[in-house]
Amino acid sequence: MKGANKQLTKGERTRRNIVAKAAVIFNQRGFEGASMQDVVEAVGLEKGSIYGHFVSKEALALEAFDFAWADTEQKHMANLDSVSNAVDKLAIHISNYVKTPSFAGGCPLVNTAVDTDDGNLALRDRARRAYRGWEGALVDILVDGQIRDEVRHEIRPQSVATFLISTLEGATVVSRIDKRSGALAYAQENLTRFLDIEVRAR
Repeated sequence: MKGANKQLTKGERTRRNIVAKAAVIFNQRGFEGASMQDVVEAVGLEKGSIYGHFVSKEALALEAFDFAWADTEQKHMANLDSVSNAVDKLAIHISNYVKTPSFAGGCPLVNTAVDTDDGNLALRDRARRAYRGWEGALVDILVDGQIRDEVRHEIRPQSVATFLISTLEGATVVSRIDKRSGALAYAQENLTRFLDIEVRAR
């Protein structure tokens, strides 16, 4: 990793630093709530220098979302290869979601979806693509599990994937409204039971 960083040009390192700092700001404040001045203050560069790397606030926000989502996705999918059974992979995925600290400001997908509900179309499209990538990854695990007779053949992989994501993201929203709710812990408990009873092949 250190060797790879040394190969980056100064401009590339600066660009990455801008994106990383902006990702936190946009995720916490939303596209409209975050200003380029906020980014300037966080990065410590003149506004002109930032615009030298990004043609617009929207262009920066799109890369910032990609950065935040890549970080989130990596945490969600960590250690899935430590088990071979498809249902066990999904259980680890759920545990990762519930127990791993989220990106600063919370789940970028939830934040961006809410923030762009009637706003920035490009960011809304980015969030939609992120969701579909997440859903697709879970569908692949389920389909592979069906091929290997680990997952019941009568279940519909896309339906299960959508249910898992919807439950986790819904619990995230409830937890933000009422931090005492235990929503994420309850979601994990019930989703794990669902996997064992309804999804795992007997």
